[in-house]
Amino acid sequence: MTMTAFATDLIPDTRPSRGLPGWALPVSVLAVAYLAVPLLATNYLFEAILLPFLALSLAGVGLNILTGYAGQVSLGSAAFMAVGAYAAYNLNLRVEGLPLIGSLVLAGLSAAVIGLAFGLPSLRLKGFYLAVSTLAAQFFVQWALTKFSWFSNDSASGVIDAPPLNIGGVALDGPVGRYLFALTVVAVLTFLSHRLVISQTGRNFIAVRDNETAARIIGVPVLKTKLLAFAVSSFIIGIAGVLWAFAYLRTVEPAGFNLDRSFQILFIVIIGGLATIRGAFFGAALIVVFPLVLSRFGAFVLGDVFDSGVLDMSQRIVLGALIILFLVLEPDGLAALGHRIRRRLPTVLSRR
Repeated sequence: MTMTAFATDLIPDTRPSRGLPGWALPVSVLAVAYLAVPLLATNYLFEAILLPFLALSLAGVGLNILTGYAGQVSLGSAAFMAVGAYAAYNLNLRVEGLPLIGSLVLAGLSAAVIGLAFGLPSLRLKGFYLAVSTLAAQFFVQWALTKFSWFSNDSASGVIDAPPLNIGGVALDGPVGRYLFALTVVAVLTFLSHRLVISQTGRNFIAVRDNETAARIIGVPVLKTKLLAFAVSSFIIGIAGVLWAFAYLRTVEPAGFNLDRSFQILFIVIIGGLATIRGAFFGAALIVVFPLVLSRFGAFVLGDVFDSGVLDMSQRIVLGALIILFLVLEPDGLAALGHRIRRRLPTVLSRR
């Protein structure tokens, strides 16, 4: 792996805009997210768009570290989300006095342990065979959560209410409070993920992804690097599962973490762009907003004919077509497309 190749991998995340420092854009986005959005957004915007967007973006960041940077394919992301959500629920229920942040961290560690267990086949398997192996995690976790009622506190339906969000005696049960909590968690973990991928560990991930034999020759601990990628990815995805259940759905249930959710997170990474942190946010934005736009457009054009069944099928068809288009026309995803537009925009404006 050459230094040029490595630099190319990180350009979408580290190259600053002309005339602006690299931190200007993320700081500006955070300022708007913390100050303007809570004042201007409606409850519908929080509940239907912003909360699922934040949870899915974080899950996309976690999967991108594993698949985009480390090159290990996984189809069990929703299983690790479920482990995080159920671990946080049971820790909150059974460990008296444990603060919410403690539950969050321990839930992420629980998901990391499960991710390590199902990441062990990556030491021998690659590509399609590894994907099938991680798919087993999806079925195993769903089976365990359904089979053993202890995980859901012996609930007859298996559906349980998420505990209230409370930090230092401050309740965060309203839409704004849950949004600010999710936003803070996502911002912190995204920052740490960015620091990770530009560190020596991130370079090891990319070296293993590009050529395992060459990585081993230059001294990269390949087996350790693969397992670390699974652990870090599962930790982040597990915490995303907590946000999905506690902040968005407000319930903890196996159906919220089915196979469709795993594919949804994979599509976020593909559409947003592999090996780029910001791509997870672009992909999640499209995945969350797209069904709402499609439903409004379909209702406007077709009226009552466009029911929920037609909407679901249309969404799958159009989303599949979009993925094919991205793979053919822009395989680096929305992040690369946005980077290209931002780079050419000053030239276009200067000609006018």
